Amino acid sequence: MQLRAVVTGASSGIGAATVRLLRAKGWDVLAVARRADRLLALAEETGAVPVAADVTDADDVARLAEQARARGPVHALVNNAGGAIGFDAVATGSVEDWRAMYEVNVLGTLRVTQALLPDLRASGRGDVVVLTSTAGHDTYPGGGGYVAAKHAERSIAATLRLELVGEPVRVIEVAPGMVRTEEFSLNRFGGDQARADAVYAGVDGPLVAADVADAIVWCLTRPHHVNIDSLVIRPRAQATNMVVARKG
Repeated sequence: MQLRAVVTGASSGIGAATVRLLRAKGWDVLAVARRADRLLALAEETGAVPVAADVTDADDVARLAEQARARGPVHALVNNAGGAIGFDAVATGSVEDWRAMYEVNVLGTLRVTQALLPDLRASGRGDVVVLTSTAGHDTYPGGGGYVAAKHAERSIAATLRLELVGEPVRVIEVAPGMVRTEEFSLNRFGGDQARADAVYAGVDGPLVAADVADAIVWCLTRPHHVNIDSLVIRPRAQATNMVVARKG
């Protein structure tokens, strides 16, 4: 049986790494992101199907669902699109930044999941993967907006699992801790490379995108009666969001 997955946020980082690994294991993959040029490069490299779409746009999501449906059964949705903006205290945080984080992390996950859930059910062995964060399990100063969004996104997964019990659809949460990718912290700090680099300074072996992709694909490839409800993955150097071993 040809297994088929839709991966959002596929133009870089964890999303792109997940596309690469699923393709290496023989899955048909629709790689979804806003940046068409990056998707085309990934498609040329991996053989994935590029779909330029914005998960915050209802029309784009509807078009994505139609393109996925046209290829046949959909067996997995990896809700990876998301991100953090800023590092401000609650007292001074930008409402617009909070709204933008909520729109992509929470409502983006909701839109795409709603659009593809009928197909996942119809496949007879569907999976909804939600990429949250350890920010969805705890909090930290300066992280209020991202923490709030990831707690909400985690609640979508937990609630959906209850609502689908007894149906042939698994709901899997993967919650990474510190992951060094080319864009996450850079985007968070508005392109300030020095601040982005400082996040990982002195940390021996932060996770990389391939580590998280490996965890996602491991969850997807368990026998389908096995549900990995929630998988927290951190580097050894990180004990909590705020307790991190650093050298120097």
